[in-house]
Amino acid sequence: MAFSPRALSVEWVPERPGGLWPGRVRILDQTKLPAEVDFIDATTTEQVWEAIRSLRVRGAPAIGIAAAMGAAMAAGQAADRGAVTVGVLAALASAADTLSTARPTAVNLFWALDRMRCAARENSALAATELAERLAAEAQAIRDEDAAMCRAIGEHGATLLKDGDSVLTHCNAGGLATAEFGTALAPVYVAAEQGKRISVYADETRPLLQGARLTAWELMHAGVDVTLICDSMAAHVMKERRVDVVFVGADRIAANGDAANKIGTYGVALLARAHGIPFYVLAPTSTFDLATPNGAAIPIEERAAEEVTEGFGRRTAPGGVRVYSPAFDVTPAEIITGIICEKGIFPPKEAMVRRG
Repeated sequence: MAFSPRALSVEWVPERPGGLWPGRVRILDQTKLPAEVDFIDATTTEQVWEAIRSLRVRGAPAIGIAAAMGAAMAAGQAADRGAVTVGVLAALASAADTLSTARPTAVNLFWALDRMRCAARENSALAATELAERLAAEAQAIRDEDAAMCRAIGEHGATLLKDGDSVLTHCNAGGLATAEFGTALAPVYVAAEQGKRISVYADETRPLLQGARLTAWELMHAGVDVTLICDSMAAHVMKERRVDVVFVGADRIAANGDAANKIGTYGVALLARAHGIPFYVLAPTSTFDLATPNGAAIPIEERAAEEVTEGFGRRTAPGGVRVYSPAFDVTPAEIITGIICEKGIFPPKEAMVRRG
């Protein structure tokens, strides 16, 4: 696969020509990267749930898109089996309830499913087949809107980059994590389009190595100069002034501007502050959660101990050792230089008023 920033990590595939439903959800299996490029054609709610839970699809925007498509798929299948409108509505509601349990931290998951529920209510007077088509269109619209938001994030963020700059990023917030272009990597891609020479330092991102497996792979295939470093090397790289700016994504941004992102991000933010390096969080407004007052109220997912002790099938810790494995941490708003969303670049607290 020759990756480009416009490659599709999640795609809706209609089963028949002439309409959107019934359809299936095609997912790039990111657990197999970088060694193998493989796609999953999910045809059940359970398969989409498993793909989200097991990180086959990951990144807050991509999770939301996959969930929306999974709910639309269930509704379309009900209509295809001859269900009347009430049966289609029930199928969507059941699928949404199931998918909402896949992962707790990324607010885009819940935002997308709420949007699908709202679309179902607003179109509940339609015939079953018309409703199924409308819900499939809504899921596709969520994908298309995310692509447009990511592009806008890239255009805003690229104004901060000058020719020759170097960006440090943590985890993967590129095209693989979204509909297209990504969030944290979007300014890099846009700047490259503008003819700027931008290089990237990618933290490996323990314990699942999203930076090593995904970010480095994505940037190399897109023709961007990338250097992979261990997480523990970030301070040294900053001290040597190899980094001009830090760009990271987010899975949820609280009402006060605190931002949850992959575990290790908070440490990177503290290091950036200590070295006088600007630290930006890049996310679409669908990641803003005004109902969560601050970072302390953000639910933090804990992952299986085996991801730390037996990463990728090889035991690296003593059997029976206790493990604490939060998947995310929260960076306080006061050490975030700015939040970049599709509407512009803002101080963390001001960015939240742009959600509406």
